Amino acid sequence: MDFRCGGFAAAMLFCATIMGQTAIAEAVRFEIETRDVVADGAVFGDVGAYERVVGKIHFAIDPENAANRIIRDIDLAPVNADGLVEFSSDFYLLKPVAADAGNGTVLVDVMNRGRKRVLGYFNLATTVNEPRTAEDLGDGFLMREGFSVLYVGWQFDVPREPNFMRVYPPIATDQGEAITGLVRSDLVVTERVYDHSLGDRGHISYAVADEDDPRNQLTVRDEPAGERTVIPRGEWQFGRLEDGRAVPDRTRVYLQGGFDPGRIYEAVFVASDPPIAGLGLAAMRDAVSHLKYDGAEEIGLPLGSIERAITFGDSQAGRLLRHFIYDGFNADEEQRMAYDGFIPHLASNATGSFNHRFAQPSRAVDRSYFYPGDQFPFSDVMQTDPVSGVEDSLLARLPPGTVPKIFYTNTSTEYWRLPTALIHSTPDGESHVPPAETSRIYLFAGTQHVPARLPGNRIEGLRIGNPNNYRWFLRALLLSLNDWIADGTSPPASSYPTREAGTLVELDEINFPDIPRVRLPADVSRAYRLDYGPDFVDKGVITNEPPVMAEAYPFLIAQVDEGGNEIAGLISPALAAPLATYTGWSPFNPISTPGSYIPFPRTAAEREASGDSRASIEERYESRESYLALVEEAAEELAASRYVLARDIPGIVAEAAAHWDFLMADE
Repeated sequence: MDFRCGGFAAAMLFCATIMGQTAIAEAVRFEIETRDVVADGAVFGDVGAYERVVGKIHFAIDPENAANRIIRDIDLAPVNADGLVEFSSDFYLLKPVAADAGNGTVLVDVMNRGRKRVLGYFNLATTVNEPRTAEDLGDGFLMREGFSVLYVGWQFDVPREPNFMRVYPPIATDQGEAITGLVRSDLVVTERVYDHSLGDRGHISYAVADEDDPRNQLTVRDEPAGERTVIPRGEWQFGRLEDGRAVPDRTRVYLQGGFDPGRIYEAVFVASDPPIAGLGLAAMRDAVSHLKYDGAEEIGLPLGSIERAITFGDSQAGRLLRHFIYDGFNADEEQRMAYDGFIPHLASNATGSFNHRFAQPSRAVDRSYFYPGDQFPFSDVMQTDPVSGVEDSLLARLPPGTVPKIFYTNTSTEYWRLPTALIHSTPDGESHVPPAETSRIYLFAGTQHVPARLPGNRIEGLRIGNPNNYRWFLRALLLSLNDWIADGTSPPASSYPTREAGTLVELDEINFPDIPRVRLPADVSRAYRLDYGPDFVDKGVITNEPPVMAEAYPFLIAQVDEGGNEIAGLISPALAAPLATYTGWSPFNPISTPGSYIPFPRTAAEREASGDSRASIEERYESRESYLALVEEAAEELAASRYVLARDIPGIVAEAAAHWDFLMADE
């Protein structure tokens, strides 16, 4: 495997030539591959038409600069004649054709595993990786508001798929000699297979350096925290099944007899040639800092056209944003603030595998598979871990003047997949801890990881996939964050459950109703204190693989009402006037991202016949009209508090009407 960026020097020379200047430290160069108008030149309100600019950004950073000392293994990177580390990233920009018609804010989408996501959340669009048509831009919300939308490749190992974006970092070496180290790969299959990639979800895998190294090991266990059983070396090899026989392949593992579905297999192996993963975070920092403080005429954003930068990332990308903040990347090479605002969405309490040697950025931290990311601290105020005695904060490493405004947004799923409550409670889970004055925390009550669409899938008669649409909240919160940065207008208050209010409880304290065939999950994904070895914290080098596991952190979730719906957090109109029980978990898989949508009985007779304890729809609402009136009333109250936009109320009501019609129609 080779992560080196081919043709870098030639591209740098090309960019320097077309710009009439030479490459120097702290500079960003844009290599344009495509520039054209999108959506057939459609006009978005007073902002006008939009264009896209696509290409590569080339960087040259000083490894001795304080802002770059936080990049793990930066001293092991090759340097050019000027002593600078060179690398590049893909970029994709959507901007007003007339830059001065924009609102002065660039919204940076931290792509989830190479995929562009932000238009799906804010423009209600179908997610695509090459947005260029009117349909791709959804309802045009971000465009009408005048945002420039920027995508910068930050992950080095994304799948080799069309339009997936990546960073191209150099390889770390020890004075030219290859560096080796331990890598761990877990795998769980749903049907029997005989070989499996050592990478995650189709991502580029590290290759085994020496197949005969005695440190290579394959184990199996039945529970995340269960005891591992070592599989004898003679029963497996690094290879793949081809024409009925195993052939060598240093990026896959083959097991005689095959992998049993549902069991947790874990390969630990020695790999070589680690890319300097933290340069992906530096790319995000330097690209936006360049736009804010220097401008980029060559891509149509002259100095002054970008005054503010907000970044949004969901799930893995949200964890990247928490990690970005914690490691101190929001200070550029001149100690200026890079991003003014952050929305780490669906990030739970976690960071991730983003800035250490042999990093695997795609690896999740839920499911208790013990990849880096569940480590203290969880809050952005200073706290002390009562077990380790470590005192720390998510903001502790940011220099003065670089602390951004932050909205932490999560769904119910995050509280069930990980101990998300730790972002607003003490490490022992006993007390409420509000966020820093520069932050807000919002739980979107009764929602799943990404909203589902009706009708959803059925398993044993139950609908899996929760359609409670929280995107309406995100649109309003983005504008509030932008106003907070631009003119100091205070945003809406935080909204989340607490122990003191009795709305945040232990699993055995949930007052869940009696619903036929539905039981609360008995198993949840715990976060443990993990020891990756003595060199992990200071050097980013893992020597314990798997890590040594110690005491678990507390696990708390939101309390529910008699209908099974959560009672704290931002209550959407769908939850204020419910037609169903909306959960962030599935009874068939408590730590999966799909939640559940469990409709109320339509009539009292249905309720009595099934033994369902929840009131029926006919007992709750006099008619369709009275139901929709309650939805509209709830939406208006949310708009008055600036949690949704008044202009979105008709869409919210129309969504509720379609939901009623779907549910009450004869099946």
